[in-house]
Amino acid sequence: MKQIYLIPEYGNMERSLELAAEYGCAFEYNDFFLPGILDAPKEQEKIIQYYAKYRTDFSEDTLHGAFLDVTVHSSDPLIRQVSELRVHQTMEIAKRMGVRGVIFHTGRLAGFRVAHYLKQWLEMNLAFFAKLAEEYPGQQIFMENMFDEAPDVLAELAQQMAERTAGFGICLDYAHAALTGCAQEEWIRALAPWTRHMHINDNDLENDLHRPVGTGRIDWRHYQELMDAYDITATVLVEVSGYEAQKKSLEFMRRNGIYPLCGKEHE
Repeated sequence: MKQIYLIPEYGNMERSLELAAEYGCAFEYNDFFLPGILDAPKEQEKIIQYYAKYRTDFSEDTLHGAFLDVTVHSSDPLIRQVSELRVHQTMEIAKRMGVRGVIFHTGRLAGFRVAHYLKQWLEMNLAFFAKLAEEYPGQQIFMENMFDEAPDVLAELAQQMAERTAGFGICLDYAHAALTGCAQEEWIRALAPWTRHMHINDNDLENDLHRPVGTGRIDWRHYQELMDAYDITATVLVEVSGYEAQKKSLEFMRRNGIYPLCGKEHE
């Protein structure tokens, strides 16, 4: 299993493959989460066939699921119905391609800590994603922190999901976590037991900028200390777009021994 992932450039796959070969990367596809694509089966097939010209096996790759306005925990049944449809559409694409996992967002209202809301979020996500994991045993489901202010609610979901299925895990977005008032170590400590995939990029600690790793204010030495301290073995997407930004990130990570570009296997 490859440990580091890139977002491939649709229409310029040759450069993506070149960089992936140099650093031993798999791919995470960001082509299928927009409503316009989810409503266009012919366009979906066109995109899949484009990647299939270069990839005969997608089983190490991942795919970002629908997340725009997706709220499977909504108290409004119509919103919930559309949200569930978008999730299922994404899972069908993932099954068609044969990727190993699909990333979804928590969809929580940022900072809204009313007890009834948190209870509803937990119970409805638990029921929905446990059933989804049963429906799609060939794909893992990874839940990503987005605007969550702390890891506690997501950790509770992961713990309860672990009692129901082996097909669910956490996608810890380290850059999103850096924008909260909660310490990075607390995020890692709380979610480490269920973290199977990660997203990393850089920012100014105020905005979600998706800058190349090493060009913002995130402390990457501290990141590496946390990876070591909590024995993190998750796969990692360098979540920046474009060849130059990706190459700059990978060069920085290799030069500084940043997980997963560290250890003897990457020397």
